[in-house]
Amino acid sequence: MYFSRISLYLLSTVLLVQSVYGIEPLFHSCSTNENFTANGHYDKSLNKLIGNFNYLAAAKGFALGSLGMNRQDLPYGLTLCRGDITASDCITCVAEASTEIRRRCPYKKEAIIWYDNCLLKYSNKDFFGQIDNKNKVYLLNLRNVSDPVTFNQKTKELLTQLAVDASVTPRMYAAGDLEFGDQGLKKIYGMAQCTRDLSSADCKSCLDRAIGELPSCCDGKEGGRVVGGSCTVRYEIYPFVNV
Repeated sequence: MYFSRISLYLLSTVLLVQSVYGIEPLFHSCSTNENFTANGHYDKSLNKLIGNFNYLAAAKGFALGSLGMNRQDLPYGLTLCRGDITASDCITCVAEASTEIRRRCPYKKEAIIWYDNCLLKYSNKDFFGQIDNKNKVYLLNLRNVSDPVTFNQKTKELLTQLAVDASVTPRMYAAGDLEFGDQGLKKIYGMAQCTRDLSSADCKSCLDRAIGELPSCCDGKEGGRVVGGSCTVRYEIYPFVNV
């Protein structure tokens, strides 16, 4: 994907609740320079490709592919569900993403949409196996922690280990927690995930870069995440994944 938009969102409690239940996408982005015509080859191929994702993603939580006969009108796409959600929730999220991305980005050859439970993106360029450093959204909790220095150190420690774990597992997903504070009475919860078209080394590189960007958006905040086109990292002071 070749988008240049990088956005910062300050999420209120209400919007965080909405994203958890999949009412609204976290964000979306459409290409600005390449369009396709209605009922043309690209349009028809894209419809079939996205339609296939609606049932292929449920089995493994991930699907990718390209479809079409003409290289000039060949869409490439992938979808990824969060590693802890059920097949049913995956189907629901991908189906919603499939509908919304076409509604929000009509006739655009490149687009991406993120939900709390899944992402879906497509392009007329082959992006498989390449780290997407263009498409990113930064989300954060507005509340500050009482000891930001220690908290930031512990957060980085947790996410760095999860990045290692995610990069060497077949699903390229890892989640866990780490105690902090007096007598370990509090915990930081974290998650790291990559799209499975990446190699193990590229997954680790993508996650490390995302972790390195967290201080610029989420320094000393109770929660934050970097949501990208190839990988995502997130931390909170409350459990947010299914175990």
